[in-house]
Amino acid sequence: MSKLRFEAVLESRNRKPVQIEETGRRSELYAMNVFNEESMLQHLTKDALESVEGAISTGSKIERKIADQVAEAMKGWAINKGATHYTHWFQPLTGATAEKHDAFFDLLTDGRAIEKFGGGQLVQQEPDASSFPNGGIRNTFEARGYTAWDPTSPAFIYGTTLCIPTIFVSYTGEALDNKAPLLRALNAVDDAATAVAKYFDKTVTKVNATLGWEQEYFLIDKALANSRPDLMLTGRTLIGNQAAKGQQLDDHYFGVIPSRALNFMMDLEIESTKLGIPVKTRHNEVAPNQFELAPVYEEANLAVDHNLLLMDVMDKIADRHNFKVLFHEKPFAGVNGSGKHNNWSLATDTGVNLLSPGSTPMKNLQFLTFFVNTIKAVDTYEELLRSSIASASNDHRLGGGEAPPTIISIFIGEQLSNVLDELEGVSKGKLSPEEKTELKLNVVGKIPEILLDNTDRNRTSAFAFTGNKFEMRGVGAKTNCAKPMTVLNTIVAKQLKAFKKEVDVLVNKKNLKKDEAVFNVLREYIKTSKRIRFDGDGYSVDWEKEAEKRKLSNNKNTPEALAVMTTKESIELFGSMHVLSEVELRARQEVDLEDYILNNQIEGRVLNELVNNYILPSCIEYQTKVISNISGLKNLYGTGYKKMAEAQHLILEGLVEHISGLKKECDAMTDARRSANAISDSNKKAVAYCKTVKPYFEKIRYHSDRLERLMDDRLWPLAKYQELLFAN
Repeated sequence: MSKLRFEAVLESRNRKPVQIEETGRRSELYAMNVFNEESMLQHLTKDALESVEGAISTGSKIERKIADQVAEAMKGWAINKGATHYTHWFQPLTGATAEKHDAFFDLLTDGRAIEKFGGGQLVQQEPDASSFPNGGIRNTFEARGYTAWDPTSPAFIYGTTLCIPTIFVSYTGEALDNKAPLLRALNAVDDAATAVAKYFDKTVTKVNATLGWEQEYFLIDKALANSRPDLMLTGRTLIGNQAAKGQQLDDHYFGVIPSRALNFMMDLEIESTKLGIPVKTRHNEVAPNQFELAPVYEEANLAVDHNLLLMDVMDKIADRHNFKVLFHEKPFAGVNGSGKHNNWSLATDTGVNLLSPGSTPMKNLQFLTFFVNTIKAVDTYEELLRSSIASASNDHRLGGGEAPPTIISIFIGEQLSNVLDELEGVSKGKLSPEEKTELKLNVVGKIPEILLDNTDRNRTSAFAFTGNKFEMRGVGAKTNCAKPMTVLNTIVAKQLKAFKKEVDVLVNKKNLKKDEAVFNVLREYIKTSKRIRFDGDGYSVDWEKEAEKRKLSNNKNTPEALAVMTTKESIELFGSMHVLSEVELRARQEVDLEDYILNNQIEGRVLNELVNNYILPSCIEYQTKVISNISGLKNLYGTGYKKMAEAQHLILEGLVEHISGLKKECDAMTDARRSANAISDSNKKAVAYCKTVKPYFEKIRYHSDRLERLMDDRLWPLAKYQELLFAN
C-alpha cells in the first residue's frame, strides 16, 4: 500500500467515532426551528395570520403593512432562537441552492445600533444574478435579479441564519430558478384537478400534488475520499479496478446498518426533525456503503425544498462523522448507482387521495379517472418526461441494468391491466342499466380488492403504479426533484383540462349522463395510451425492440433527450399552462446542455491529471523496478535467466502495453476535447462531447484498471475500491 493510501486509511481508523443516542420522542423536536403555522399562531396578529394563510391557500397578495408585521414577528422568533442573520434561500439553475446572508444588525442616523428586518427585506431582495446559469436570458453586465418570498414554504433557522424560501427571477420577469416553474405547474394541476374532482365531490376546493422522495447515497470515509482527486472534483471514481467482492452476495441490502453509519443517520434524523423534514425510513441499499432514507409524503413544493435542504444537512453531518456523502448517480463501476425515486399523487383538501380507490363505485370511478388520465398524459409526453431526468451523471445509471431504462413505460400490474381491458370493451354512447350495473359493481367496484393483492413492484419500470401513487424511478440522486415534478404536474394538468372539455361536450351536447360521459372518454384514453403500458422486463433486448415498434422514444443520452424541450409541442404545452414561456424553455435547454458539456469537460481534465500526475509516474517507477530485476537476473545467470524471469517478462509486457495504451488514449481524448471546445453551438458541442470525447473515458479506464491489477500495491497511488467501499 502506498504511503498516501496508508496514511488515509490510518487517519480514518484513528479518528474517534461520534456517538449519538436515539432520542425517544422525535415528535417533541419536530419543526422546532421552523416558522410554521404553530409558530405563527404564537407570534402573529389575527389579521397577519389570516393574510399569510390566504396567500398559502389561494395565492392572494400580502399587503406591505402585513408583511412588516410578519417580518417583525419572524425576526423576534429567530433572534430568540439564536439567529444573527437572514437569507433568501433559492434554487438557481445550478441544481443546488443559493444564499446570501445579511445581518439583522443596522445603524440609525445617530450612530446607534439596532436589529432590523422589515417587510421589504422579507418579501424581496436583489442578489447579483450575473454569475448564475441563465441560458442567455441575461447578459453578464445585466446583474440584477430578484428573489421573492414563497409563503407556501415556511422559513426555518439553519445554524444561526433565518432562511426564507424564495423564487428567483430576472429583471424582466423570467424565472431563473427551479421553484418558480414548479409553483406554476402546481397551480396548473390544482386548477385542472379541482375542476375534475368536482364531478365526484362538489365540496373540493383545492388539489395538492404530493411527493415522497427516496434518497439513495453512499457514505465514504472522508480521509479516503480526500485522497481521490476524481471523487473530490467530479463526485465519482473515473478509474478504479473493481474489488473482488462487491454486491454479488446481496449481503448488504437491508442488512444490519454499520454502527458508524447508524450514528450518522441518528444525528441526521435529529437535525432533520428540528428543521421539519419528516424523515421516517432508513436502510442499507444494494451496493456496499450505500444507504437510503425516505420521509413521510408532503405537498410537492415543500417536499422539494426539504429534499434540497436535507442534502445540504447530510453534507454537514457527514463531515462531523468523518464521512464524505456521495450523491452522484454512479460513483463506482460494477455496483449499483443511486437514484431518487419520486412517489407522486394528488390529494384534495377534503383529505382524499385521488389515486387511491374508495369504498364505493363512485369513488372508484374517481380513482380510475385520475389513474387513466395520468397514464394518458405520460403516453402523450413520455419523451418530455424522459428529458426531465437527463443529466451527464444520470446517463451513467439509466439503462444500465440496475435502474429504469431510457424508455419511459408504465407498470400497473396484471389485475389493473385486466380492469382497463374490460373498460376498453365498454360500448360507446349511452349505457343500459345492465351495463352500468356490470361496470360499477363487477368491474369498478372490485378495484380495492384487486389492489389489496397487487403488491408486486416492477423495478425495471420507469413509471410504476404502486397501490395509491405513481413512482417515477428514473430520477437521479443528485437531481432537483423540481425538474421532473414540474414536467409531470404540467402534463397531467394539460391532460385533465382536455378530459374535462371532452366530458362536458358529451354531457351538454350529446345528452349523456356524467358517469356515462366519463366512461366513454376513459374508454378512448385506454385505447390510445395502450402502447405506454408494459409489465415485463424493461432491461431486456426484446423490450427495446418492442418499444421501437410501439414508437416509444429511446433517447439514450442527454443531448438526445434534451432536444424535445423546444419542439413546437413542448412550447405550446408549457405556454398554454402558463408554466414556462418559450424564452424560459429555450434558456433551460441551453443551461442543461452547458451543464452536460462542463461536467464532461471537467471529467476529461481530471482524467488527464490522474493519468499524467498519478498513474503513469507510479507505473513507470514499477516498470523500472521490473526491468532492474530482469537485468539483475541476466547479469547473475547469463543466458539461463530467461526461464527464471518468465513471470517478470509477462508483467513487463503488460506494463508496456497498458502504459502505452493509457498515454495514447489520454492524448487522443485531449485532442477530441480540444476540437469539441472549438464548437460554438451548444447542442453540437454537447453531441461532440457525447460521441467523440466520452468514449475515450472508458478506453482510458480500461488501461488504468489493468495497470492497477499488475502494479505493486505499495506503489499504486489512489485509494482502491476495496478500501473505499468496505472501510467502516
